[in-house]
Amino acid sequence: MTADEIRGEARGTAPAPLSVLDLVTVGAGRTATDALRTSVTLARQSEHRGFHRYWVAEHHSMPGVASSSPAVILAHLAAHTTRIRLGSGGVMLPNHAPLVIAEQFGTLEAMAPGRVDLGLGRAPGTDGATAAALRRSSRLHEGADDFPEQLAELTRFLDDDFPDGHPYRRVHAVPGPIQATSPGGVQSPHRPPVWLLGSSGFSARLAGSLGLPFAFAHHFSARNTIPALDLYRESFRPSPVLDAPYALIGVSALAADEEKEARRQVRAAALNMVRLRTGRPGLVPTPEEAEAHAFSVIEQDFIDSWNADVAHGTVDEVRTRLDDLRKRTGADELMLTTHAHSAELRLRSYELIADAYDLPRIPRDEGAPQA
Repeated sequence: MTADEIRGEARGTAPAPLSVLDLVTVGAGRTATDALRTSVTLARQSEHRGFHRYWVAEHHSMPGVASSSPAVILAHLAAHTTRIRLGSGGVMLPNHAPLVIAEQFGTLEAMAPGRVDLGLGRAPGTDGATAAALRRSSRLHEGADDFPEQLAELTRFLDDDFPDGHPYRRVHAVPGPIQATSPGGVQSPHRPPVWLLGSSGFSARLAGSLGLPFAFAHHFSARNTIPALDLYRESFRPSPVLDAPYALIGVSALAADEEKEARRQVRAAALNMVRLRTGRPGLVPTPEEAEAHAFSVIEQDFIDSWNADVAHGTVDEVRTRLDDLRKRTGADELMLTTHAHSAELRLRSYELIADAYDLPRIPRDEGAPQA
């Protein structure tokens, strides 16, 4: 693993590398199968249009989000792509045993050598009851508090370097480095780079102190973006994988051919967030349902505040917002996430943004998998 497997390259006229975050959203009247098929189409389109990486998130017990199993989805996407980096944005480490994650992402690395990222978060990615069911424990605070120790354990499994005398010294994540030390063994030189994800200062400081790349959730914690990035940079200590900080930010963005349609779609997506925040998660509603909804004053205030941080409208408006955000934050990479009921409009949004920045069209058969 080297810095070259972490740092992206800006293409076309983009101010920074552009990437994609996919929550595999399920709209009203659609199925999870529909959503996953859209993800395959979007991943292939993103690769074709020169986006740098494609991440999927981990969420649970949310009908409108079909990304509860990132490793499974990434394996499927690996079979349909050849170049684009694939990763988790992220796997919620306290929900899983570190060895299981090391095995899953070692397997993904074997499927797609040199293009797998392992993004880790410390939040549950769901409500407390669901987190307890995942972890088989009601002591949820312990998972977050133990995050640095869990991260250290996961890293040792990935590197297969537990010290002598450690109870896990003879436990090995396979696929992994142990295969290179077996008689006749040959092991890939790659291992998934570890990223820390965050929406506050905790992971920013930890990522900096460990010399790891950092991904900040600007798309739902915009007020904390600049303080967290400043903390990351101030805390950064060079490491074997990075000699300088590297931070990406997640950005909600929706470009449409008509401004009115973009406004309709983001209003519907915001209604979905209102329901989620009030304990009523559901499928992403249609724009028509959102238009017919009688918003309370509190709900309208939330929607106005939420959509103020979504870069939406015509592609010129979106490009201006993205350029300004990059300038204000100094982010090394922008990871775009598009929330809309319409799969076609989501795909169109990324295409419009790619065109706006003159991203290259990469032949689809380039680097095709060998039989």
